[in-house]
Amino acid sequence: MTVTLKDFYADWCGPCKTQDPILEEMEEDWDESVEFEKIDVDEHQDVANEYQVRSIPTIVVENDDGVVERFVGVTQREELEDALQEAGA
Repeated sequence: MTVTLKDFYADWCGPCKTQDPILEEMEEDWDESVEFEKIDVDEHQDVANEYQVRSIPTIVVENDDGVVERFVGVTQREELEDALQEAGA
């Protein structure tokens, strides 16, 4: 099963800068089992619209069955890891 964490962000977004180090740490630990994608909402509005991203940061955890969980605003590592496990990572 493929588990993906999509991080919707923008360079001008303050809270996104708070979220970044959390995701970078996680990426080191989860690299084997989770695909991490950073999606700049300014450059990829079509993808942001597809996932109905209204505010950032938004993090979407999905697997082969679709979206498992989504988080809006700065989200702590523990919550994200729980969602990754739930998704099958």
